Amino acid sequence: MKIRLLMLGKTRGPETGAILAEYVKRIGRSCPIEVSEVRNGEAALKKLDADRAATSLLLDAGGKAYDSTAFAKWIGEMRDRGTREIIFVCGDADGFPETLRERVNQRISLSTMTYSHELARVMLAEQIYRAFAILSGSPYPK
Repeated sequence: MKIRLLMLGKTRGPETGAILAEYVKRIGRSCPIEVSEVRNGEAALKKLDADRAATSLLLDAGGKAYDSTAFAKWIGEMRDRGTREIIFVCGDADGFPETLRERVNQRISLSTMTYSHELARVMLAEQIYRAFAILSGSPYPK
């Protein structure tokens, strides 16, 4: 299974970029991961349309909330069912255009609180890494 983080806009802060890169590197030890930054929702739609077989999710405050254990279980189930790719679509400061919301009907929430899009990216990457650590029995999540 492959994980793709499809991000609208760039991660501008060097500090958040470095933390994101560190978690991406760690995730890469458990599964292939790719980070794609696109200019806007139209470019994101083109990337999603190029791979319709992938499972796509929007990071959205109104999405399904998981605790870390449940999120790990979901990722493990997706992996075990033979899901080829999971694409997490992360918005920019303006959120998502309606066309993208219509195209991607699955949504997950990191929290009921609102975070900057750059911080949300780091939090998502950390939770994905934590999920693989939970699945492998690593002491990291404790």
